[in-house]
Amino acid sequence: MINSDAGPDDAEVAIAGARAGADVVRTMYGRRLSRIDKGAGDFATTADVEAEKAILGVIRAARPDDAVLGEEGGQRGAADAVRQWLVDPLCGTLNYAVGNMLVAVNVALRNGAAAVADPFSSEVFFTDGETAWVRHDGVDERLAPTPATQLVDVNLDPPFPSAPGIRAVALLAHPEFVERFRPRVVSTTLALAWVAAGKRAAYVTDGGDLSGSVHFAAGIAVCRASGCVVTGIDGAPLGRAGRGLVVAADAETHGLLMSMIHG
Repeated sequence: MINSDAGPDDAEVAIAGARAGADVVRTMYGRRLSRIDKGAGDFATTADVEAEKAILGVIRAARPDDAVLGEEGGQRGAADAVRQWLVDPLCGTLNYAVGNMLVAVNVALRNGAAAVADPFSSEVFFTDGETAWVRHDGVDERLAPTPATQLVDVNLDPPFPSAPGIRAVALLAHPEFVERFRPRVVSTTLALAWVAAGKRAAYVTDGGDLSGSVHFAAGIAVCRASGCVVTGIDGAPLGRAGRGLVVAADAETHGLLMSMIHG
């Protein structure tokens, strides 16, 4: 799918970085890991830190002049750099720490290529910024979103900046939602890649501007490139004034969710 005769392009760098992080996450799974307290109940583990180091090693080797914003290490290089990588080495740390394999590794070049790796299925969902694919066992398959599963992932992790006007939890009790969809509650952005891959009909989360988030940027890029409908929870385009995220496999599903959220 990608011609790398002249060296790795940005998509291959994103894939290699995500895979390097996923290898660390998979290797360290099940170990007793030290926790680094971030306050407000949030924490990182040594697996998060080591996975980010592995990802940074890949980016530094391939793109030494690029800036990087890492979930654990913070900003490296100019924050306003034209080329900046957004790295979340372990999305779903709480899951991981208690032995749940529902996690993702996210690597994205701002406004460019991106990759989301599932450390335990060995799938890598990726985009070159224009098209979206999943790579598994060395084979690339084009992503094709579909609402056929009727499964909608709803993120119920705080904060909830849109409350009380909009509450994602209220969506689960909406009569039309109960009739039309089946809920799944997640705490990792792997669910975004699942919408792009047709494994989920939609994903909903509250929040602020998530377009430049290390947690969400890679998944958003993959979903957009695959043809998903991507907006804020208020239906507005993502951006500095945006709120939260609604990603749907098609316009009909997106419209239905919008009417339920704001009904």
